[in-house]
Amino acid sequence: MRVIFMGTPEFSVPVLEALVGAGHEVVCVYCQPPRPAGRGKALRPTPVQARAEALGLTVRHPERLRGTDEQEAFAALGADVAVVVAYGLILPQAVLDAPRHGCLNIHASLLPRWRGAAPIHRAIMAGDAETGICIMQMEAGLDTGPVLLREATAIGATETTGGLHDKLSGMGARMIVDALERLSELVVEPQPEAGVTYAAKIDKAEAVVDWARPAAEVSAHIRGLAPFPGAWTLHGGERLKLLGAEVVEGAGAPGTALDDRFTVACGAGAVRITRAQRAGKAAQDAETFLRGHPVTRGDGLGG
Repeated sequence: MRVIFMGTPEFSVPVLEALVGAGHEVVCVYCQPPRPAGRGKALRPTPVQARAEALGLTVRHPERLRGTDEQEAFAALGADVAVVVAYGLILPQAVLDAPRHGCLNIHASLLPRWRGAAPIHRAIMAGDAETGICIMQMEAGLDTGPVLLREATAIGATETTGGLHDKLSGMGARMIVDALERLSELVVEPQPEAGVTYAAKIDKAEAVVDWARPAAEVSAHIRGLAPFPGAWTLHGGERLKLLGAEVVEGAGAPGTALDDRFTVACGAGAVRITRAQRAGKAAQDAETFLRGHPVTRGDGLGG
């Protein structure tokens, strides 16, 4: 097929590679424009732009798609389908209608649960037992379109957003290739009205750990925000970023270290921190971290 690919972050890269590997003609890649980054604030291309250029593909990165010129240029590509994954711009109806088979979105949740910007984070933070990928026919609403394919995967008890991100990216890449191969025979499934939830963008103000919550919720909060933006707590006046946790047995005043192994009491039960990071330092597993920054029994942690 003649495919327009629309994506921006690292999550989208395996999908682009899969489409090229499957032999589809990627006639153009759309992504967000380069942004200033680093100390020098030099413009840095997005992961999709960098990979697309390495593959020798044509790249466009308009600031918006609402102008007539941009929409006409999009339609002139004569695409059979557009594949959209974490692109970052709203697609006007003229763009949605331009490809022969419309625009297919790869969404990282089991729709209609977790429509919106941060479905991976929110699924873990909510303590969901599973999530997955949906291949959806796009329409004007926010992730409201009918679903062509869906596949579920369990969320492990110690899984982080970073690990689940990589797993779902690979699933999406495999599933979109399958969807394009069987497009004419797939049954379109409208989303049910029941069970709709919205995955709001993560606000850094959410990152502080509330040790008064039950251990399962504290663990889910820490894992759901790992690696970005990273849940944090204070210890000895220093902010520590917590990037991994597991629920363990234990009881005590919330926020109190129960041993020298980074076990911390919660409102009910306890969690053991498995990965952490100090400001300006690299993330480390808990054993290595504690050698440089001991957290000893009886210490208090809190925002």
